[in-house]
Amino acid sequence: MVDPAPNTVPAVGFDLDMTLLDTRPGIRAAYDALAERTGQHIDSALAITRLGPPLEVELAEWFPEDEIPRIAQVYRSLYPQYAIKPSYAMPGAREAVAAVREAGGRVVVVTAKYERNAKLHLDHLGLTPDVLVGDLWAERKAEALRAHEVGVYVGDHLGDVAGAKTAGALSVGVATGPIPADDLRAAGADVVLPELTAFADWWRGHLAS
Repeated sequence: MVDPAPNTVPAVGFDLDMTLLDTRPGIRAAYDALAERTGQHIDSALAITRLGPPLEVELAEWFPEDEIPRIAQVYRSLYPQYAIKPSYAMPGAREAVAAVREAGGRVVVVTAKYERNAKLHLDHLGLTPDVLVGDLWAERKAEALRAHEVGVYVGDHLGDVAGAKTAGALSVGVATGPIPADDLRAAGADVVLPELTAFADWWRGHLAS
């Protein structure tokens, strides 16, 4: 096993939804609760096929623009009750986090999700990172990636690739979300893995190269 000096091991960043966690069951339940609360039809089965962008992007499909800030607050207030328990870790997530730490690296989660709710997810599943930053999407993720000296960023969405490239980090795409592997490559991902179960072996090989 590779055991480089600590200062040679980059911090590794991970996206949350459909990268570390499969939050689709929980998010669907939260949207169904929101529809019941507001009386507005929401196709929750469709909504969970579009995870990645900020909440407000999806709400704009169902609510008038001037109502979105208020509706977003309602959704976020419902989220802890409905979305945390049904969601689960993606296959390979625990092993990926462990592999980074075994090599002396830090784990940094950067997500577009509301940070308080992201923390509830991670705490519930025992996947506590060294750093968690929420409410950042696409190129804005680079703010946190640079601040925490992230050298590798792993995500399932084109927005994750954009964030990594903007920050000058190595972009590792995982084809576990809504974006096919070929599209992740076309967007500039440096590495594309079929799923997170392949990360630990790739990571060890990357450190050895």
